[in-house]
Amino acid sequence: MKKFPALGLSKLFALFLLIWLSSAQAGENEIRQSLQSKLPNVGKLEHIVKTPYAGLYEVIVNDRLLYTDEQGQYLFDGSVIDVKSRRNITEERNRLLFAIEFDKLPLDLAVKKVKGNGKRKMAQFTDPNCGYCKRLERELSKVDNVTIYSFLYPIFQGSGEIVRNVHCAKDPVKAWDDLMLNGIAPASASCKTPIDKVLALGKKLRVTGTPNLIFGDGTQVPGYLPAEELEKHLDADGKK
Repeated sequence: MKKFPALGLSKLFALFLLIWLSSAQAGENEIRQSLQSKLPNVGKLEHIVKTPYAGLYEVIVNDRLLYTDEQGQYLFDGSVIDVKSRRNITEERNRLLFAIEFDKLPLDLAVKKVKGNGKRKMAQFTDPNCGYCKRLERELSKVDNVTIYSFLYPIFQGSGEIVRNVHCAKDPVKAWDDLMLNGIAPASASCKTPIDKVLALGKKLRVTGTPNLIFGDGTQVPGYLPAEELEKHLDADGKK
């Protein structure tokens, strides 16, 4: 019987790693080809990663984290929950994959409000005609020691004019609070505004709705949060 030369542990490990990487790459290529043939308008699929659970692959399609099988025949839209720890793995991955470098945001485009010592920080994309945005403002009124950067993001019908009036008000912070908390519309005004730049920024950051929150640690949370949840996210930045 022919004998093969013995391999050292390090060489054996390298061989197995090479085989595993080749297999994973083959799987990614197969999935990419399958999905792009079935969904020709999704553009280039940059993110296809095998997960350690259920034989699923992560894939980002139209700026959304979805899952697919090994052949790219099916797409799964939903959350993967670790039953034992009750962790929402999909939510954790979304925060990581779509994290934003807060200090690189063009904060000069936002309406800046400082509460208390202002040490904690967050940003929000918000629309004056968004009901959940108004609910969020009521929750934010309960939070102290924070600097809030509000990117006025007029995506609802009729919001553009209101946003312009807020930006052009003598005190935009007061005009925004009066509108969102007390229902007092700002007076008509005209000036140069950053609306077009904010809309372009939202598109770049995949903001598809309001409210959309960005915390100091880069976490992006689409949707409304109550005050206690806002506090948790704000405190998380200081614990990094």
